[in-house]
Amino acid sequence: MAEREHEHVRVAVIGSGFGGLGAAVRLRRAGITDFVVLERREAVGGTWHDNTYPGCACDVPSHLYSFSFAPNPDWPRSFSGQAHIRAYLEKVADDFGLRPHIRFRHEVQQATWDSEELHWVVETSQGTLTADLVVSATGPLSDPKIPDVPGLDGFEGKVFHSAQWDHDYDLRGKRVAMIGTGASAIQIVPAIQPTVGRLTLFQRTPAWVLPRVDRRITGAERWLHSKLPVTRYLRRQILWGIRELQVSAFTKRPGELGVVEKLASAHLRRAVKDPHTRAQLTPDYRIGCKRILLSNSYYPALAQDNVDLVASGLKEVRGNTLVAADGTEAEVDAVVFGTGFLVTDMPIAHRVKGANGTTLAEEWTGGMEALRGASAAGFPNFLTIIGPNTGLGNSSMILIIEAQLNYLIDYLRQLDTLGGKVALDARRSAVHAWSQQVQERMKRTVWNTGGCDSWYLDANGRNTTVWPGTTAEFRKVTREVRLDEYEVLRGASHRPGAAGAPAASAVREATA
Repeated sequence: MAEREHEHVRVAVIGSGFGGLGAAVRLRRAGITDFVVLERREAVGGTWHDNTYPGCACDVPSHLYSFSFAPNPDWPRSFSGQAHIRAYLEKVADDFGLRPHIRFRHEVQQATWDSEELHWVVETSQGTLTADLVVSATGPLSDPKIPDVPGLDGFEGKVFHSAQWDHDYDLRGKRVAMIGTGASAIQIVPAIQPTVGRLTLFQRTPAWVLPRVDRRITGAERWLHSKLPVTRYLRRQILWGIRELQVSAFTKRPGELGVVEKLASAHLRRAVKDPHTRAQLTPDYRIGCKRILLSNSYYPALAQDNVDLVASGLKEVRGNTLVAADGTEAEVDAVVFGTGFLVTDMPIAHRVKGANGTTLAEEWTGGMEALRGASAAGFPNFLTIIGPNTGLGNSSMILIIEAQLNYLIDYLRQLDTLGGKVALDARRSAVHAWSQQVQERMKRTVWNTGGCDSWYLDANGRNTTVWPGTTAEFRKVTREVRLDEYEVLRGASHRPGAAGAPAASAVREATA
């Protein structure tokens, strides 16, 4: 037999964060060992490997922000920090024997669908391989977004993004500008405020902040969770249930969130006594429209003498002077961007070329859409973990990831059942129908009606990020692959009655 030009695997997984490692575990559990995990960094962890900024932690309770199949009885706090979450993911990689499958420093540069061979050609920074199926688990919080600020190139001080923290640069005694007031910024500000000389926070839009009910998990609790797993399970179920009950306020009855706004306003009043500053920190949109932030130390840090709040976005940079849209100027030594990530413009989409010769990014010019958050039309045997409209506004993304992993395993089961060299391509009509259904439900949610401009919305104003329902509902709609939503592709040699025929371009087989 002729030797393969490239290594071939059944499944290629892109990324080794929660999505990629979860996919690897589920593949092994399903008896599938012919797979690789392609990771561009030198270690596992995804966003929890990259984000090492001061104060970095999760805003979802630890016992809910972990795999159901890999519970951790030893979480040290109710809300864990970055180091403990990354250590947890390293342990998952070890405990489930995933390391032989992981290829570090293998950045995917291009993935191209081969319609003749019915497989993907995956070009990485370390060589090329082919795969029957590709799972994109790159995640929405993987590529930092730095705004194009006029004059920034001429700034003579230090500039970096929160996800690319420069630990070699000492901020002590420096004049530091923090750009943005999102989830990263409210952790960074109180962490660096005590040591910097002066901190200037550029706030384009204030955020709603609630108290962070965080505490140390006692040794007795950890012992109990270790010896009696049912207690660990019950703790997780209670945390999950509380969040499921909250969903209807976000998705159906945003008016009910007024009560939560009062709690947030009281939290602000307790920490910030100056009426003018308080007014600057009070949002003018419904709570929940943007992600609700949790912190006990953010507001107290802003009330310190060495902190200046500029209630305006950064407009331009003149030398070492930052100029806000309202004209306020601040001379600084360092600029830290806490401006989020490329969420609605998935960077990996520019590197994935489908059956029509177009990239996923080109197909998504009018907005991202994928059948059940996983399959895009024209991209056979390509599944996305945390794809369009799978995000959550108030719960753990691990619940969504596990639901999508169920879909992945059933997808592979369907391919096995069909037999031969086969691929599934989502019907464009099915993708559109799913997307329209989601967008129709989105109309009454707080994310669309709350009066804010959030990172949930794409350039066209469509919410292509969040799932407008409960996690239980999402698990239900992704429990199995419906073949009537796909077209079956077979090579000519695998068509019924074509045994022994030479390989030819793929044919589409009716499934409905």
